[in-house]
Amino acid sequence: MMHDSASPPELPPGLLEEYLQGMREQLGLLADLADRLAARGNDREALDALRRETHKIHGSAGSYGFWGVSRLAAGMEATVKDWAARPDDVDADRGALTHWFVGRLAEGLNLEVPDTRSGNHPATAPPPATPPRGEGALVPDVVVVEDDPALAELLEYGLRSRGYHFASFRNGREALDHLLALDTGSRHPLLLLDVDLPALDGYSIFAALQRERPGTYRVVFTTVHGDESEQLRGLEAGALDYLVKPISLRVALEKIRRWVGGGK
Repeated sequence: MMHDSASPPELPPGLLEEYLQGMREQLGLLADLADRLAARGNDREALDALRRETHKIHGSAGSYGFWGVSRLAAGMEATVKDWAARPDDVDADRGALTHWFVGRLAEGLNLEVPDTRSGNHPATAPPPATPPRGEGALVPDVVVVEDDPALAELLEYGLRSRGYHFASFRNGREALDHLLALDTGSRHPLLLLDVDLPALDGYSIFAALQRERPGTYRVVFTTVHGDESEQLRGLEAGALDYLVKPISLRVALEKIRRWVGGGK
């Protein structure tokens, strides 16, 4: 779940309430767009409107202290840009994902989810339970280690919708303990590893896995630092690839399909 701190203290009295009232109206608009995309995923007008609205939220939410909402909107904006560029290449349930996005926005803003015409959008799904350790444990296709709840939950939603088995962690130390103990058999799970993590950073986790369990995991770093030197650091150490934030869910899932196979 996304947890944001209180609004910035420099906001004039009443301005936050005005912003939230505007967001109530914006959530209603987004819910209507989700209904339209549920009915017709290649609705170009709805896609363009959704791109504009996610861009607005990405730009404004952080100014009012809703940093998680801003990051969530950034990921959705990147995803919708891909949809708009390929409106007829409908590889996911765009309406369902947009309804999920509306629910997460409402939760992050402490607002009610607006009613919609279809009424069949999925509830916000909790992160999956961590798979059991040891012999006989179900080996995940993908392990997500990401401390940003907004991005983690977007990736989790996409993986769940494609039928992948996955595990998810927000803390580097907890993730490393699990990865070292997991009996993967002959499989090599894909590890989506954030560079900047609490307790233990991504590069330290990668180095420990290289020492203790070399060749067990295929590692893809996720980072906001997309410059050449940062990417070369990981690639030269043996990482499979980089995903630069904000991450388009469509692009991420297509890359995961190529790296892992399977999915829907």
